[in-house]
Amino acid sequence: MNVNIQTVRFDADNKLVEYVQRKLQKLGTFHDRIIEVQVYLKLDNVVHTIKDKIAEIRVHVPRHNFFVKSTSKSFEESFDAALDSVVNQIKRKKEKQAA
Repeated sequence: MNVNIQTVRFDADNKLVEYVQRKLQKLGTFHDRIIEVQVYLKLDNVVHTIKDKIAEIRVHVPRHNFFVKSTSKSFEESFDAALDSVVNQIKRKKEKQAA
């Protein structure tokens, strides 16, 4: 599984990158043929003084792509919500294939 983490409009500290990588290791338990995972961490500074943190996760498996985007006040919270959503998508897809 190839993991690519990109940050947009800021530089992530090592703690955040390690947090994301540690959580992504669990993806392998839900699908054994994951080819690539792309994570985008972005700062959304539209008009607010409080910047929203956006996490986007794209998971590529043979013949299918999963994509999730989540926004909250912290990167960890955004990433966790996005990861939960992508795990649900993977589970649903596998259930449909099994049926």
